[in-house]
Amino acid sequence: MMQKDSKIYVAGHRGMVGSAIVRELKRQGYVNIITRSHSELDLTDQQAVNIFFEEERPEYVFLAAAKVGGIQANALHPADFMYENMMLEMNVINAAWKNGCKKLEFLGSSCIYPRLAPQPMPENCLLTSSLEQTNEAYALAKISGLKYCEYLNRQYGTDYISVMPTNLYGPNDNYHPTHSHVLPALIRRFHEAKLTGAEEVVCWGDGSPLREFLYVDDLANLCVFLMNNYSGDETVNAGTGKEVSIKELSELVAQTVGYEGKIVWDTTKPNGTPRKLLDVSKAAGLGWNYRTELEEGVRLAYEDFLNNPMRAER
Repeated sequence: MMQKDSKIYVAGHRGMVGSAIVRELKRQGYVNIITRSHSELDLTDQQAVNIFFEEERPEYVFLAAAKVGGIQANALHPADFMYENMMLEMNVINAAWKNGCKKLEFLGSSCIYPRLAPQPMPENCLLTSSLEQTNEAYALAKISGLKYCEYLNRQYGTDYISVMPTNLYGPNDNYHPTHSHVLPALIRRFHEAKLTGAEEVVCWGDGSPLREFLYVDDLANLCVFLMNNYSGDETVNAGTGKEVSIKELSELVAQTVGYEGKIVWDTTKPNGTPRKLLDVSKAAGLGWNYRTELEEGVRLAYEDFLNNPMRAER
């Protein structure tokens, strides 16, 4: 287990997940947390990453850094998503191994599972059939990261683990108009519609896809829990075990924001994967459960959006 003064590196500490992990570590009393911004350390630069690990020699690593985006961003820039994610993952994991890191935790995504995986999706359905095409490049990069951890464990006896979160939201989210995920995109869209008095808001698809959402601070709590309580090659799903349709989610966001206009569905736009519910029985069996219900989480996320207007420009 990590000690309160253990040297802990959080890669991607300015992102939504990384910043939540830093908050959770501090909340639990960990005092020796190492961070580097992108301007200080480009994780796609292998030489720079090797030098950093040689100098700092962190004992524990949370690898939360990633190039992320929604359906449109993934569809428009698949080469960028694959290259940048694979480069930074391999650089960090390899440098951690070469410099004697005691334990590393790799953060993936539920998009690694097949498009038509059994529902809810168990950890062992990985690589059993084809991926969702709209985010295949990102998924392949994440699969490569978790498999590299598995292979290091097998070949060199490391203790590297991975966790696969469902759709995340919460403080420090990305609200960019074209590069954000569905929930923050809806928050921004309905907020702006309320401000301009728009009579209707257009949403992609037909609203039928089912999605699961986990508040990011709950994920961070699980990440620290797993670092201290889990070892194994198989990943651990991170979710709530509950799902909601995009139509229901849109109505919840509109209600939270206070938008009273009409919601219109553009069926010429893609729906994405029809259903993505994680089997979270493994995490529950280890003794962990989420705490934040969706209604409360959306309220907290909207408060964060209002209190940090510059995030809408990212």
